[in-house]
Amino acid sequence: MTCESTQILLHGLIDGELDARHAREVELHAASCRRCGESLRDYRMLHQVIGRQAHRYAAPEHLRRRLAAALPTPMVPPRRATTASRGSMLKGFGMGSLASALMAACLVLFMTHGVEQQRIAGDAVSAHLRSLHGQLIDVKSTDQHTVKPWFNGRIDLAPPVIDLKAQGFTLVGGRIDYIDARPVAAIVYERRSHIINLFVSQATGAAAPGAVIESIQGFNVWRWSWSDLRFSAVSDLDAGELNEFGEKLEAAVKAEKG
Repeated sequence: MTCESTQILLHGLIDGELDARHAREVELHAASCRRCGESLRDYRMLHQVIGRQAHRYAAPEHLRRRLAAALPTPMVPPRRATTASRGSMLKGFGMGSLASALMAACLVLFMTHGVEQQRIAGDAVSAHLRSLHGQLIDVKSTDQHTVKPWFNGRIDLAPPVIDLKAQGFTLVGGRIDYIDARPVAAIVYERRSHIINLFVSQATGAAAPGAVIESIQGFNVWRWSWSDLRFSAVSDLDAGELNEFGEKLEAAVKAEKG
């Protein structure tokens, strides 16, 4: 096992997500490699500290003062103000507070969604790497009509299995994998000697407005949501070729689903 693959699998080892064989391989490499061994010790220490502090963190006093200073100052009506003017001022203050609360809630939701998407993309990269060092295919076939029905009864969705051989991406099979602790369909393609893992799962939350491609831990990840499905393609192909794969897949899925 190389340092690169070990570094990617370290988090899975600490979180107990690796099978026994891969966990043993990571531990053996970390025991013989100074850099990876130090990383493993650092991650374990951080994991323990976070675990101890997660449920008893209190905001520091300077942060509480900053938050208090940022809150709107209550409007105090003049002593001779009429009942109507008092009502107008209180209504205005209430509307301002509501708008601030809504803006804060939207910001929190946006940040939480972004963190979740990054975590899921990281899980997809880990699953891709595990498959390269372990079980890549459970059903081996270049026929989409063989691969697609294989998922029946094994997962709670019917993933579209698209034949893209004419576009230069050969279907080689599929398997069941796990991302975000949920079973997903993994449809495997090949481009020359490069493997593409296409993970298909039920979409959760708001869908992204369009396809996104990014680089994570040396791999390119293409993400797209359509209807009630979420697609994540991971490969060491360059970004341009993986994006081409995504565009061909996107057009075929839309045509198939109408």
